[in-house]
Amino acid sequence: MNQITPLDEGFSARAFARRVALKGKESLDRDHGDHLLNPELDALISANPLRDAAVLVPIVDRGDEAGVILTLRNANMRKHSGQVAFPGGAIDPEDDFQPEKAALREAHEEIGLEGRHVEVIGRLPRYLTTTGYSITPVLGLVKPPFDLAPNPDEVADVFEVPLSFLMNPENHRRESRVWQDKERFYYTMPFGDRFIWGVTAGIIRTLYERLYS
Repeated sequence: MNQITPLDEGFSARAFARRVALKGKESLDRDHGDHLLNPELDALISANPLRDAAVLVPIVDRGDEAGVILTLRNANMRKHSGQVAFPGGAIDPEDDFQPEKAALREAHEEIGLEGRHVEVIGRLPRYLTTTGYSITPVLGLVKPPFDLAPNPDEVADVFEVPLSFLMNPENHRRESRVWQDKERFYYTMPFGDRFIWGVTAGIIRTLYERLYS
């Protein structure tokens, strides 16, 4: 059985990579998503075909304290407008239907992050959404220095959050609201004036449960 040793403690990018390596591909076939907090959504999610998508979870090597790159989506986007998100999008034929290629392409298109700065080290289980997507989160280590150039048509802002903040369960709030006459549960992770919730918070929670809980 894999064990986390004292060398894997802390929140550096390399300690993160060590945890990913120890976990390997275990349980990658287990789906995560809105339906796990809300079992009644199973029927809604399975009613229509899901489109494959990928996001990059960029872990920036900042020494002892890694950062996580997040974006604020443009307010005019058709879906999830104005929300905090990982760079990503649909997996296209040009990606050879590979999540890693799609995640790196989207990160370059959305925030100008060049693939030569990213070391892909693994995946998370797929995350299913009520908006019709099956999302594969791709884990990547980002090595500074690098320049970012957000695409203003898609991204209003780019910022980093300390990995230690996101992996602290005390910062994970389980909240709910009424949607289609039913109470729906979801996670939120407020960070300063940034409100992380929905799919992004769900993926972060999956990362925590898989590697740190």
